Amino acid sequence: MENSLKAHWETVFTTKQSHEVSWTQDVPTTSIDLIKSYQLPKTAKIIDIGGGDSKLVDYLLEEGFEDISVLDISANALERAKNRLGENADKISWIVSDINDFKPNEKYDVWHDRAAFHFLTTTEEIKNYVETASQAVSSFMTIGTFSENGPTKCSGLEIKQYSERELESKLSESFSKIKCFQENHVTPFNTEQNFLFCSFKKIEIKYLE
Repeated sequence: MENSLKAHWETVFTTKQSHEVSWTQDVPTTSIDLIKSYQLPKTAKIIDIGGGDSKLVDYLLEEGFEDISVLDISANALERAKNRLGENADKISWIVSDINDFKPNEKYDVWHDRAAFHFLTTTEEIKNYVETASQAVSSFMTIGTFSENGPTKCSGLEIKQYSERELESKLSESFSKIKCFQENHVTPFNTEQNFLFCSFKKIEIKYLE
């Protein structure tokens, strides 16, 4: 299954341009605003999960952030982003990995995920994702998924829709909700997809001495 999933995404990013896929955003305003709302220093470690060839990394560089990682299952997607960034690509840590296999070896101040989490549809995958994020995140998490009013498929794959309550419940052991809101994303095909965006703060575990 894993190899077929990787093959699916490699094909997508080989055969389709940015304007031919539904998730493309020219300016990822919501993601940028949420990350800036955390008021972190420019040295903060930020990872974009399932970032693909998203332009978020471009804007984070423009904002002056210095420690950015982008993870995606598709090497082709990351190559497209690197080519777009040119010399600036050397400032980014690029990670080719299925999120299910990702073993972070450092802590991130911000874990950003727009439209990756909802592709995890089994209990095991979701549990693994939450455990990985819990280990990897030191401060904040931003997640954007399809809402209950959003699509039921994306790129030909089944997805899992989320309500605010359900998303909060999935993360409640390690993260406390800051805020959630819904937003319509207008695709390059001029259709709308309803997203649920939530920001979370890592819960500090206090050990008794």
